[in-house]
Amino acid sequence: MRAAFYEQLGPARDVLQVGDIPLPEPAPGEVRVRVDWSGINPSDAKTRMGRRVKEMPFPRVIPHSDGAGVIDAVGEGVRHTRLGERVWVWNAARGRPHGTACEFLCLPVEQAVILPEQTSSEAGACLGIPALTALHSVLMDEGVAGKTVMVAGGAGAVGHYAVQFASLLGATRVIASASTPQKADLAYQAGADHVVLYKSEPLAERVLDITQGQGVDRVIEVDISANAAANLQMLKTGGECVIYGSGIDKLELPFSQLLQRNIQLKFFIVYHLSPRDRARAVATLTRMLERGVLKHNIAARLDLEEIVTAHEIIERGQMAGNVVLRVGR
Repeated sequence: MRAAFYEQLGPARDVLQVGDIPLPEPAPGEVRVRVDWSGINPSDAKTRMGRRVKEMPFPRVIPHSDGAGVIDAVGEGVRHTRLGERVWVWNAARGRPHGTACEFLCLPVEQAVILPEQTSSEAGACLGIPALTALHSVLMDEGVAGKTVMVAGGAGAVGHYAVQFASLLGATRVIASASTPQKADLAYQAGADHVVLYKSEPLAERVLDITQGQGVDRVIEVDISANAAANLQMLKTGGECVIYGSGIDKLELPFSQLLQRNIQLKFFIVYHLSPRDRARAVATLTRMLERGVLKHNIAARLDLEEIVTAHEIIERGQMAGNVVLRVGR
């Protein structure tokens, strides 16, 4: 089968290659998925560059945790009725050598989720990390019903979904930030009530103005290193900042102000959701997909052989939306 892979860490153009490797067979408890689309996320590029790991975890790595396709074989102990199901997958490359950048993928049966017929396979390749990250950031604790929510980067791969989920799940007001008018339009289309152009407007001041000085109940944050000070200004006393990303590893935080105002910082990574939290997010997402209420913002579609270009697009971080690779022929 055709697959993209790397055998050493480094720049995309130096280490990524496409070639033929043996067809995998499902082990007990696994399914084999004929991959149609493979989704690329920043974590895939960071891992390949050696920012997440310092040594190759396996002799060869097929990247990408997200993807969608059709189950074409099942291992021992898996119901044969699953054959032919359209599915999306999660955590395919997490702690495993075999991600979705290939024609066929084997993984545990529970990591292949039925994809409703209303949802395209290319959209299915955007669900594992972007959509589940966004949904958990909205659902966690008691959710956002009746609350004012600020979504950082409302046109991004995660932020675009977060704006939609916050609106659909009962937030009274959804504010988003964006870097350009074009990205602001995407956030509005996702359901934002207000969008702040943070490169030309003072972010915290605008949010306080929009909320008549009250501030927001929850911030959903893509880069705490860039926005910590603004978040502290715009959060209500007792508010919470849900954090799934940072531009740098080490942060300096104003402990006394956070303590005195009872501001809660909540960090998480979607790879390590508890079984309960993941099941809740998957079930909620499935209901929304079945209703056809979500917009999937796919910024670039490339072929498997263009994986180097796709990784470089992700690394530049300038494109609003998800990047997917066409694998099926």
